[in-house]
Amino acid sequence: MAGALQYLESQRNAQPDLAEWYSSLADLYQRKLWHQLTLKLEQFVALAVVQAGDALIQLYHNFITDFETKINLLKLANFAVIVSRQYSEKEAAISYLHGVIEKLHATRELRIEEPILYVKLQIAAFDLEKGNQNECKKLLEEGNAMLDSMSDVDPSIHASYYWISSQYHKSCQEFAEFYKNALLYLAYTTVELLSESFKLDLAFDLSLSALLGDNIYNFGELLAHPIIRSLLGTKVEWLYHILRAFNSGNLICYQELCHVHSAALSAQPALVENEKKLIEKINILCLMEIIFSRPSEDRTIPLSVIAEQTRLSIEDVEYLIMKSLSVHLIEGIIDQVEGTVHVSWVQPRVLGISQIKSLRGRLDAWAGKLMSRKEAKETLLRPLSGSSYFDVLKKVLCTRGGG
Repeated sequence: MAGALQYLESQRNAQPDLAEWYSSLADLYQRKLWHQLTLKLEQFVALAVVQAGDALIQLYHNFITDFETKINLLKLANFAVIVSRQYSEKEAAISYLHGVIEKLHATRELRIEEPILYVKLQIAAFDLEKGNQNECKKLLEEGNAMLDSMSDVDPSIHASYYWISSQYHKSCQEFAEFYKNALLYLAYTTVELLSESFKLDLAFDLSLSALLGDNIYNFGELLAHPIIRSLLGTKVEWLYHILRAFNSGNLICYQELCHVHSAALSAQPALVENEKKLIEKINILCLMEIIFSRPSEDRTIPLSVIAEQTRLSIEDVEYLIMKSLSVHLIEGIIDQVEGTVHVSWVQPRVLGISQIKSLRGRLDAWAGKLMSRKEAKETLLRPLSGSSYFDVLKKVLCTRGGG
């Protein structure tokens, strides 16, 4: 205890601007208020001035080690991960974290899987930064198995796992997997606590991966997430508008955006290399929008109508429909003799405001038809008074025919 207090005293004298912080830490430490001390430490290590140089490394080795097994072990793991990022050499940081894992094992506590996994995931992150993708993948697979075997897992563990998984897939240019894992990361993260620069970078990466990822044809979830608004008012706002064009299957809008922002698009090699893939994807989304905009009883669509809206030949429209069938976006039958496609099912989507308004209009029309039929039945069942049965029946049949 004396060594820890001497360290805090020396730091209080060396850094007068942080004197109150060190005094508060010393007071809580002497009173053995470990929970309150943990909360104070969380606030302290978040200070920018403390994160400079090796200050946190010295804090850990000269102070935290004195009581590390007396505090919540997941909080200890969190402190250890923060400290590890201050090491200039990745190998030194990994070695330090392995030492922390040994200490966690030595506690013999019942719930040490969570803190150990949290520390291992940071090791995976360091391996990825070193370019060692195989070791990172191995640790991620091990982490996934651990998560599957655990219950009531702290959200920070899930967030860490999905974030590092997303960065692994990003390094491999696996767009769809990056997209899935990054969205899962956001599901376990409080977006408001993220920095603006971090949100902008993540929104940009998510947008690109949504456009380029295989079998990603629903942009509604991303457009509904608050992080996507980080693109607005920036140099890359054009990407937000392209996402909206894709989500609504608006081919004309997409082509106009490509013309207006051609320089910005050309600066993104992935978009340039996958130009044909992007055209195919927005044509498929245009097809889905054509189908969605029609009532369920009017889903037999002439191929010529699709060709007109997608600006494709009939042969290319048939290929487009077959592609949509193969990835299970729709179910239906192409009638080449009649030159039509009958769609019996469309994959559910997260709808935008305009799409919801369209759906509301169709529901109102459907409700109107039901009301008309209800009134017709009531008329049929009402006791006859002065009118003949045949006159009423004729009226009912006329009403049904009009509905």
